[in-house]
Amino acid sequence: MQTFLKIYLPVYLILYMAVAFVLPTYRTWKQTGVNPVTFGKTDTAHNYIGFLMKLLIVLLFVALLIFSFNFPAYEYLLPFWYLQHQIILYSGLALIHIALLWVVIAQFQMSKSWRIGIDEENKTELVTVGLFSISRNPIFLGMILSVTGIFLIIPNVLTFFLCLFTYFVIQIQIRLEEEFLIKQHGDEYLHYKQKTRRLL
Repeated sequence: MQTFLKIYLPVYLILYMAVAFVLPTYRTWKQTGVNPVTFGKTDTAHNYIGFLMKLLIVLLFVALLIFSFNFPAYEYLLPFWYLQHQIILYSGLALIHIALLWVVIAQFQMSKSWRIGIDEENKTELVTVGLFSISRNPIFLGMILSVTGIFLIIPNVLTFFLCLFTYFVIQIQIRLEEEFLIKQHGDEYLHYKQKTRRLL
């Protein structure tokens, strides 16, 4: 199983990034002519969150590459050996695949309204159907579940803190987006917010 994981996990993460971010970005751009990536380089809280998200993704790749290709160095990540059980491992594998499917469905349901970050220049439709009827932020929920699943598969200090910081960074981004959506959609969003949970 270890040999399989060393090959599969980097491939999975590349596939995840392609399906969850690259393809929807291209699809939205082709459909609308709008670049859905809204994080910029100015010194704002919104753009700083974008920088942190990119950093977390890079560190996640680093963790997987060390596990896959430099196993002696993996010891320096301080693995939680007591968490390395078959049940936890298979739970993590199930979680990352459920999360990927969940994100893909949410991306599809968001359609042309999908953005990476806050788009202040182009008004988007408020999506409240499908997965968005049970979670206001199903894509963020899927991201949290994905990182949690990777932690369960390769539990160590780095993946633990990546899991923790991903959760907090996403929570901050959600609140920034909520403030924006209230301004953009007003009572419609406030009503949606009252009847639908933030994550699940």
